[in-house]
Amino acid sequence: MFFEKKKILITGGTGTIGKSIVNYLIKENPDIIKIFSRDEYKQQQLQKETGNQETLRFIIGDIRDYESLEAAMHDIDYVFHLAAMKRVESCEYNPYEAIKTNVYGTNNVIKAARAQKVKKVIFTSSDKAISPTNTYGATKMIGERLISVVEYSKKEGQTIFSSVRFGNVMGSRGSVIPLFKERIFKEKKIEVTDRGMTRFMMTLDQATELTIKALKEAMGGEVFVLKMPVVNLGDLADILVEETCKIHQLQKSDIEIEIMGLRPGEKMYEELMTYDESTSAWELPSMYIIPGFSGKVTNRNAKVASTGIYSSMSQQPIGMEELRSLLKAAKLI
Repeated sequence: MFFEKKKILITGGTGTIGKSIVNYLIKENPDIIKIFSRDEYKQQQLQKETGNQETLRFIIGDIRDYESLEAAMHDIDYVFHLAAMKRVESCEYNPYEAIKTNVYGTNNVIKAARAQKVKKVIFTSSDKAISPTNTYGATKMIGERLISVVEYSKKEGQTIFSSVRFGNVMGSRGSVIPLFKERIFKEKKIEVTDRGMTRFMMTLDQATELTIKALKEAMGGEVFVLKMPVVNLGDLADILVEETCKIHQLQKSDIEIEIMGLRPGEKMYEELMTYDESTSAWELPSMYIIPGFSGKVTNRNAKVASTGIYSSMSQQPIGMEELRSLLKAAKLI
């Protein structure tokens, strides 16, 4: 097993993806998994959920604070850097706070990992980092650049840094799915930006497994672009109304779907890879790999990717029944 007897640090480890990665890693018998986050209540919850596993170490800290981050990385083999300000609206109204966490914080992770001679660091990015129209996306784009550019100055044998880029994770904290379900039940109404809006969506298990795969494959500077289905927001809203009404014995005709229009920084579709990136990209069944500055190919089974923008506008959204099945498999309906 890849992580057996290894020491791992997860920044933002009490978030949805962080907890899922913790549960995955525990099964591989690592020596230590350090959970680094600033919310003591969520750490306490995770500690109870995992049955007070001796493998886990809970560290209160903020990636904005370099000294505590460097101390937490002592003797660590691998780092999953998940900590971030993620809500688009919060970042729009607090741009400097987003910069301090998503940009300065990521730079602190890089410096601390190099200082402590960590083997590998994987940075979780977002589809919103491509052609960004909002503060969140812009900070994630800079975070990716910081991770990739380390290849310019590092020596052979030093820490390997790579990024993984994906879209919305179904059911994660802040996801539209639990929000819609709650409002359908409590308010008999949901607000939809635009029925024609499309988004990349994947299950929590998919996000977890592919992030771990990216860390294993990383050779330095790459961006791993995870493939995922495209969902039409109108279809998602209709299914959630139907299924929530069934569960709570509500009349579907009583539920109002209000069209709100785009909010500041929002786009009708999302992109995961630009045309320019596609010209040097390689492809695997589950992901694209955009090489780092070294140009190294991480997997001999990869083939040259077709050129073109990989966006939710250029991909066919999955059908209603396939989406329903995906939601049921993820235990979201």
